[in-house]
Amino acid sequence: MTEQVTKSEEEWRKELPADRYAVLREKATEPPFTGKYTYSKEDGMYRCGACGAELFASDTKYDSGSGWPSFYEPANAANVRLERDESQGMVRTEVVCARCGSHLGHVFDDGPQPTGLRYCINSCALDLEPKPD
Repeated sequence: MTEQVTKSEEEWRKELPADRYAVLREKATEPPFTGKYTYSKEDGMYRCGACGAELFASDTKYDSGSGWPSFYEPANAANVRLERDESQGMVRTEVVCARCGSHLGHVFDDGPQPTGLRYCINSCALDLEPKPD
């Protein structure tokens, strides 16, 4: 089991830059095609921008054309939690970091095989740990 990270919103607000806080803690969405990882082809592990949990491996990233980094599966399913999201007048499935409860993005069932899933994740919710040479 992954060790939980529990902090007050005041602590998160002090630690995270405003754009990250808005996405990770207030469930905002960065504008499409603006995130630093949207077009990234660098090898490595994408980690939670709040707590550092391993979320997505670069070899599961693909260009969905959606404007946000997209992955077809998490690196470790235990590190992400899926929750029903009825905001914005629609029903979607929110992707949340299981370790710290931060909002990452949403998952849709229009992705490539082998899973058919598209984890559409905000760049500012992620930190890329480059693969060692």
